[in-house]
Amino acid sequence: MTAEGKIRTETHDRVFKIIIDNAAKKNAFSPVMMEQLSDALTELHNNESLWVGVICAEGKDFTAGLDMPKFFGPNAEKRNIREGNVDVFGLGKRCRKPIVTAVQGIVFTIGIELMLAGDIVVAADDSRFCQMEAKRGIAPFGGAHFRFLSRTGWGNAMYHLLLCDEFSAARAREIGLVQEVVPAGQQIERAMQLAAIIARNAPLGIQVTKEAAAKYIEHGEAAAIAYIPSIRERVLNSADAKEGIQSFIERRTAVFQGR
Repeated sequence: MTAEGKIRTETHDRVFKIIIDNAAKKNAFSPVMMEQLSDALTELHNNESLWVGVICAEGKDFTAGLDMPKFFGPNAEKRNIREGNVDVFGLGKRCRKPIVTAVQGIVFTIGIELMLAGDIVVAADDSRFCQMEAKRGIAPFGGAHFRFLSRTGWGNAMYHLLLCDEFSAARAREIGLVQEVVPAGQQIERAMQLAAIIARNAPLGIQVTKEAAAKYIEHGEAAAIAYIPSIRERVLNSADAKEGIQSFIERRTAVFQGR
């Protein structure tokens, strides 16, 4: 009997590692796995001791998408996302902490949407991307229709969304869907390295940077400008801001506490 897929988590100092574990089925997602991923992202969002998240996957592939019979049709399973949880696609409540995603092999449909709901993507050089929903008579429902646009521009987005074609890690890097391409097998290590670098910075400064950037994406430049006084007050009144200035004066590495 095949073991049920699951989402596992590990804590590495300030980095919260979230692992998709259903390699026997190319990491296809069941409703239970979606619930578990939402729970994990909510833990990252709420836990003040966790400053950065890494999403990665076991096996040769990141994910082939949804385990379709478990979501659609007569044998579909009920989804039970807890009220107030982080939305795995960032369409509702979005995780306030930075997320680095490591992908490899097959990165189809929701795999692209999951990585685009995060902030930085590291791809193995054997990664294969495809937003193929329209080939199955449906459409992307997890944010690809607008996040492709914000990451790659209209022409590149429409090229791949309308052709529903498969493309390489090199192409994904060229158009801005991923930020680094590394040899297969090194993507998780590199994502963890990047997360550790991010975690050396003041967490409040990092979080408000992400928050303010999202404000621009969601509401435009005027809203982002109007938001600056709010984030300035929160950051400059923090203990970490005082520590940052003091460490500069004393010519030492800052030790941030996240407050």
